[in-house]
Amino acid sequence: MSGFSTARQKMVDGQVRTSDVTDAHILDAMLAVPREAFVPDSKRALAYLDLDLDVSEGGGPKRYLIKPAVLAKMLQAAEISSTDRVLIVGCATGYAAAVVARFAGEVFATESAPALADRARAALAAVGASNITLTVAPTAKGDAASAPFDVIVLNGATEIVPQELCEQLREDGRLVGVFALSQPQRAAIVTHTHGDFGHRPLFDATAPVLPGLERLPAFVF
Repeated sequence: MSGFSTARQKMVDGQVRTSDVTDAHILDAMLAVPREAFVPDSKRALAYLDLDLDVSEGGGPKRYLIKPAVLAKMLQAAEISSTDRVLIVGCATGYAAAVVARFAGEVFATESAPALADRARAALAAVGASNITLTVAPTAKGDAASAPFDVIVLNGATEIVPQELCEQLREDGRLVGVFALSQPQRAAIVTHTHGDFGHRPLFDATAPVLPGLERLPAFVF
């Protein structure tokens, strides 16, 4: 077993399984997708650590792969099926999209930074992910042209209620992400039922805030 394969197994066994993730589809996908392929060469040794991994390069906006366990727990809460259409918001280099693509029906992804989107396309092609459509778009706008979605996954945190994203859920759709509307931050699920939206906290979690989902600074006299 190669060094990265060993590290991947340790990540799943030591970080994901121990966080009460039992969904076999998620575990198998995280064992199969080479996380190092979505990380700059200079940071490949950090690919499987329990941290929000900065994957930005060249002075561009800071973008991250969120902690493996946080991602896995959110995906488990979303209860993604093999027929679901899933949107990954703020996909960065595409790792979360690659994981979800192994057990969802169809995956869409958005990324606001064009250079990062190009890197994501290259990484996804390199690992053979073929059922993913990636669009360059502002984070808060989602992908209205491809909506509605069964599941929307935020690849990071939001400091605002992402109303425009919620409205892209189909009936009985679910949005999962880390909500930093107040402290402490918590992962939460938003459900769309009978034309209304419900919000339920899932677990304490932190993640970097996605660009475009920041809280506007308050005006001070």
